[in-house]
Amino acid sequence: MMRRQWRLAVLATLLPLAASACATDPNAAPAQPVPADDPQLVGTAIQILLLLTVLSLAPAILVMVTSFTRIIVVLSLVRSAIGVPQLPPNQVLIGLALFLTAFVMAPVFREVNDDALQPYLAGTIGQEEALRRAEAPLRAFMLKQTRESDLAMLMKVAGQPKPENADDIPTYVLIPAFTLSELKTAFQMGFVMFVPFLVIDLVVSSALLSMGMMMLPPVVISLPFKLLLFVLVDGWSLIVGSVVGSFF
Repeated sequence: MMRRQWRLAVLATLLPLAASACATDPNAAPAQPVPADDPQLVGTAIQILLLLTVLSLAPAILVMVTSFTRIIVVLSLVRSAIGVPQLPPNQVLIGLALFLTAFVMAPVFREVNDDALQPYLAGTIGQEEALRRAEAPLRAFMLKQTRESDLAMLMKVAGQPKPENADDIPTYVLIPAFTLSELKTAFQMGFVMFVPFLVIDLVVSSALLSMGMMMLPPVVISLPFKLLLFVLVDGWSLIVGSVVGSFF
């Protein structure tokens, strides 16, 4: 009984508030519906859609137009050459590659910020002009690291005429050519770093075979020697210095 009276009291309190909230001013002009084909409304919706698309593709853009590809491939090859596929963990390698990418791309990002982002936020240039200015430093960086053979191959596949200068190369051709060049360079550097560890594996295998210890896996014996060699030569500093220095 008390619960029922309490519910009635609450309803009696809320009903006048709901009625006053729903009441409309009779003198107020009726709201005009916004037409669905309004160009301004459609343009805003398209801009929001494009912004969400760019945000969803941000990781792919980071991989395709920066130094991340070369760095992460080289670091992964070094880990495989040492013979410990689980160490360092993937999170550590990716984090190191991201910080090294920020270090390498800092001049490019600074130029994009000074020439495109800050003027756009200040309202001195439009969106199209900001995108054009932001694209120029990235194109210059990619052109510097891209092989001419890769550019020529993709220009031929795309059916584009031979470019007279760098401005004639479309961006959609430059990006995959840059990625192919980065992969080639990374695998070349990885092959050079594999050779010392391969020599250690061969020496250990020959020694075990000569002693008749064929049942003992050579990896078990060679792993400590490879780690010792890597520590003695300060391997991480050499690798990071070589990879970062290859961009300058």
